[in-house]
Amino acid sequence: MPVFARMMFGLVSWAARNGLSAEMSGSPAKSKQQARHTGIRGETYAYWYLRRQGYVMIARNFTVPGSKGEIDLVGYDGPVLAFVEVKTRAGASEEFGKPEDAVTPEKRRILSRMARHFLADRRIPEVMCRFDVLALESRTGRRPVARLHKGAFVAD
Repeated sequence: MPVFARMMFGLVSWAARNGLSAEMSGSPAKSKQQARHTGIRGETYAYWYLRRQGYVMIARNFTVPGSKGEIDLVGYDGPVLAFVEVKTRAGASEEFGKPEDAVTPEKRRILSRMARHFLADRRIPEVMCRFDVLALESRTGRRPVARLHKGAFVAD
């Protein structure tokens, strides 16, 4: 494991020692902003978590203009190209279920389509691919808990 990735994850993990969400209360607009900030922090945490696991990241937040959807992270895990969907839940609420449950069949179709666009756009020849889901649960005052599901689903 590269020393730099280990060191950076240590810093990111230390910064997330009290959770990934910032305390904001009030209007629904502020609540939406808080969710956006939590998502950004979760993706940053996920990026360095995966780097520490040995992934070689090649893209973040891949989108196609005029097309719905985004691939959060793309990286090689050995010879396999992994398209990673990051799902972050903050707070103690069980109301929305586990983060990985948010990867619905519709979301899977969108990710599969985006992966095909990515491979064509980058002109990547035949390569083994898989779809991973990294679920992050962050309770206030505690470090995030990460669950990496390699090969969480197959492309449609």
